[in-house]
Amino acid sequence: MAREFQRGHKARISDLTAGRDLYVGVQIAGPGLTFDISCFGLDANERLSDDRYFIFFNQPKSPEEAIQQLGPQAGDTDSFRVTLDSIPPAIQKLSFTATIDGAGQMSQVGPGYLRIVAGGEEVARYSFTGSEFSTERAVMLGDFYLKDVWRFAAVGQGFDGGLEALLKNFGGEVAEEEPAPAPAQGATPGFAPPGQAAPAPGFAPPAGAPAPSAPPAPAPPAPQPAPAFGAPQGAPPQGTPPPGTPPQGVQPPAPGTPQMHGAPTIAAPIAPPGQVPPPGQAPPPPPPGQFPGQQPPFGQQPGQAPPAPAPYGHPPAQPYPGQPGQPGQPAPYGQPQPMGGVPQGGGAPGLQAALSKYREAPTGQRWTPQNPRLMRVDLGVGGQPVLARQGTMVLYQGKVDFSYKGAGFRGRIVGNATGQEMQLMRCTGQGQVFLAENAAELHPIELQGDAICVSAENVLAFDESLHHEVRRIEGHGIPGGALFTMQFQGTGTVVVKTEGTPVVLPVTPTTFADSNAIVAWSAGAQVIISSQVRLRRSAYPGHSGETVNLQFRGAPGNFIVVQPYEV
Repeated sequence: MAREFQRGHKARISDLTAGRDLYVGVQIAGPGLTFDISCFGLDANERLSDDRYFIFFNQPKSPEEAIQQLGPQAGDTDSFRVTLDSIPPAIQKLSFTATIDGAGQMSQVGPGYLRIVAGGEEVARYSFTGSEFSTERAVMLGDFYLKDVWRFAAVGQGFDGGLEALLKNFGGEVAEEEPAPAPAQGATPGFAPPGQAAPAPGFAPPAGAPAPSAPPAPAPPAPQPAPAFGAPQGAPPQGTPPPGTPPQGVQPPAPGTPQMHGAPTIAAPIAPPGQVPPPGQAPPPPPPGQFPGQQPPFGQQPGQAPPAPAPYGHPPAQPYPGQPGQPGQPAPYGQPQPMGGVPQGGGAPGLQAALSKYREAPTGQRWTPQNPRLMRVDLGVGGQPVLARQGTMVLYQGKVDFSYKGAGFRGRIVGNATGQEMQLMRCTGQGQVFLAENAAELHPIELQGDAICVSAENVLAFDESLHHEVRRIEGHGIPGGALFTMQFQGTGTVVVKTEGTPVVLPVTPTTFADSNAIVAWSAGAQVIISSQVRLRRSAYPGHSGETVNLQFRGAPGNFIVVQPYEV
């Protein structure tokens, strides 16, 4: 189960997972922005003393391949493979950063994250939004650092400069922007990959693919904007052979040979089988309505289904190695072993495309709306039970126990007398529970030590850590009259259900609400009952139908929530 990190939180890697071969994914995006995702391998003084451990788009791996840049994977903007046991002792910290290439600032980015995956399971996630930054053009997202053991820290620190300034901050040298002289035979760029291509990692090609007789030279990265510290765009760096000339001593790859770094490897740890594009093919954009982090079916483009190129020499009609239909071959790294015997042809792509927009939307949060009328709660996040209205569970996953939550003798008496009785069930265990009731719209409200008043009829579920009690509303105009509500206070989330989309209004001295339409209000507001019933001398007495209203008063900041429906 993924552990959620906030800015500044730290933990030992061993507390998150026993694995030492880790996948690090970064998702960051903004309108009109292009990002460079990098990893800095720093020494004990937090300096980049060895340029070979600056891992970025022009140098996608360290010399011993302990740190490898994999490119976009499984919905991530960029990703890395980190083998902790292979990192040399001189490297004491790995700093993962994101910088804007060109104009823009970090306040423009949308919700993003840095996550750690081990053994095909996400074990840690640090989420961030652009509201946490201002005019910065770079951000240091998270660190792996060695302090007796390897640890992880969620940093989330903005940096005013771009990639060039960040490189200087870590003590790296920036290449001079000069016209390139005549190419020198045998010279290599300062930040280029090693001249001899290392063999592909064991988890990179699909299982069963024939190994090439000789390792191919690394292909140039996909076209990207030139970095600020490199040579001008269109001019090769100093000492670089002309385009199309292989480095000295390296044989050019045979035609049709897949390039190891020309496209993402299939190290995607959570992509389901049958949805990983073959090496050499960029992942297609998700179809409309698809949730972030979910891949479209293999080879499918929005609105069309072009035939995908045959991976590693297999004909297009055959499933590629490791997929159902070829028993006895293991699944790719980080993916569950297929059950086998599942056909891949027919109308599967069309069916998957039609249902993709309805798939589950996991975010790593404790409470996640799946749509306006369905709420998912992850019991493993926070480690505390949830109290929900009886009969509201529509689906659950994992090991979850449901038990009756009684209010006690006194609670039943008070509930019956005030109309604020709630028939609750207690949900415990490790898993996800999906809650809904009569297609009502659901709204999670997070409390952080404050309080809110909600009618018991409008409560769907809440964290057991919240203290709740019946609160009396005094009235005037009705002899001995009073109304009641439930008050929730503490730290946690309460899910409120409404009939239709509600409206939230600030409290003013002239704020009145129908007692049958009011859903909730801030506990700091003063509430009194205002009656519209008056004695008449007419022979035909009557009234408007609006007999009892609630009048709200309070300091600025108080609010009420009203639904477009009267109970």
